[in-house]
Amino acid sequence: MTDDDHDHQEDLPRLGEIGLANYAPYLMNRIMGRYNSALRDEMAKLGLTTPKMRALAVLSVIDGPLIRELAVYIVAEQSTLSRALDQLDADGLVRRETDAGDSRATRVFLTDAGRAVFDTLWPHMVESFSRMFRGIPDDERRAFVGTLQKMLANIRKHEI
Repeated sequence: MTDDDHDHQEDLPRLGEIGLANYAPYLMNRIMGRYNSALRDEMAKLGLTTPKMRALAVLSVIDGPLIRELAVYIVAEQSTLSRALDQLDADGLVRRETDAGDSRATRVFLTDAGRAVFDTLWPHMVESFSRMFRGIPDDERRAFVGTLQKMLANIRKHEI
């Protein structure tokens, strides 16, 4: 560490000065932890984990993404996604197909059974989502989501 690095560190506010209640990453983690927790019982009834639920959710919107794209969308390591897909495939909820343009790549599709499972979970997801935004006017919600989209663009490593 150079003297300049040390001097710069001294200029940075400490977490205690910012406060957890004002530190966005802490708040985002709390919110997502609560959201996932609220869905855990319903997911368990359907034999789903958070990575499996996220995969079904993405596949309900995006038809046949490559596995590497799906990993980005569900925010999971490829190994975690691979285990989830193995289980979803064994349960008949997804199917994997070799990409027509690249025999080394695999695309993932939601089956009718997978869509039915997701459709069973969706009302619970909407309820949890609605609870997060209770009492927040539409214009504030839109501004917040717009800010999140800009933040993601600032930090993302992938085009998606």
